[in-house]
Amino acid sequence: MIPDNKHVTEMCPTVSAILSRIGDKWSVMIVMDLAAGPRRFNEIKRDVAGISQRMLTLTLRGLERDGLVSRRVYDTVPPKVEYSLTDLGHSLQEPVIALGKWAASNAQGIHAARAEFDRKLEQAAE
Repeated sequence: MIPDNKHVTEMCPTVSAILSRIGDKWSVMIVMDLAAGPRRFNEIKRDVAGISQRMLTLTLRGLERDGLVSRRVYDTVPPKVEYSLTDLGHSLQEPVIALGKWAASNAQGIHAARAEFDRKLEQAAE
């Protein structure tokens, strides 16, 4: 897509809204957790370190609304609820893994750039 293309500009709000959902850290971690197979709520909470119960509930609800995660309620006592990736959710794995690999392979360069930036900022403040 060419930046001057009118279609790109028209698509920006749509793309931005979708990327804000799938780009937040909790969504990415939940998608990667569910890539291994269906999970119950507490399994996801245990696997995704640091997420609160409320944030997990909100994130799962958003992922379900966007068609990335399905929620299945079993008719048992007590009720059993399982979350799994939809086909659309599975299609997100490849770009997320690629982005994670990019981040890992470029982390050293990014940390060095940040240190250099901070050093220059400190020098300018003196």
